Amino acid sequence: MEHLEGRQSVLAALAARQRKFDVILIRHGIHEEKIRDVLDAAAAMGVPIRRVDSRELDDIAHGATHGGVVALCSAKPRAEAAEILEIAGKNPSPMFLLIEGIEDARNLGFVLRTAEAMGASGVLIKKHLWDFDPVEIARPASGAYERLPLAQIEDVSLLKTLRQRGLSLLGCVAGARTDIFSANLTGPIILAIGGEKRGLSGAVRDICDGFITIPTVVGASSLSLSHAAAIVLAEASRQRRG
Repeated sequence: MEHLEGRQSVLAALAARQRKFDVILIRHGIHEEKIRDVLDAAAAMGVPIRRVDSRELDDIAHGATHGGVVALCSAKPRAEAAEILEIAGKNPSPMFLLIEGIEDARNLGFVLRTAEAMGASGVLIKKHLWDFDPVEIARPASGAYERLPLAQIEDVSLLKTLRQRGLSLLGCVAGARTDIFSANLTGPIILAIGGEKRGLSGAVRDICDGFITIPTVVGASSLSLSHAAAIVLAEASRQRRG
């Protein structure tokens, strides 16, 4: 079992209906109108509510910023390759984000929040070991962690299949000849971004259809993965809306 903290995370998970809930813990004395949507969603799903004191919530949660709402539930299932392919097939112009080398759970949460806001169809994480703290993902994601399809891949087989189905794989790397403002980001696409330490792996680079870069001023340090993802996604979203 995992736990979710805060009204927004719990409400998003209830609405997504991907987790099995054991119980939702509510702090004694909390103003019910503030959490009426959580109570109504829990009642609709038959999820039990238990009133507890603040100390019990604090012992379970990561600190005291849970806002009086904590849910005990199963882990969020990650999307399988078949689901990603189905999403790609239903959308005439899907946009996926592929990230490599992300280590910090909060940064992943911020990336998911941005990806959802910018219209991404899903997020792929190339990672052998899933060692993220779900609470640290969920809180900064502000519900996007529950709603956005998220798949873990260990090799490039899914990427190859998506390319065979018409999606272009563009790697974001320093020094590429084409910047994000000159590139055409409007079609079926996978935007690949690597972490600050190692960037994109050779396995991903080898199958990229092209490379793009974020133009920066001379002498500036490299961008973090979460900031780079936000910039690239924002430009892709701007082009696609136009």
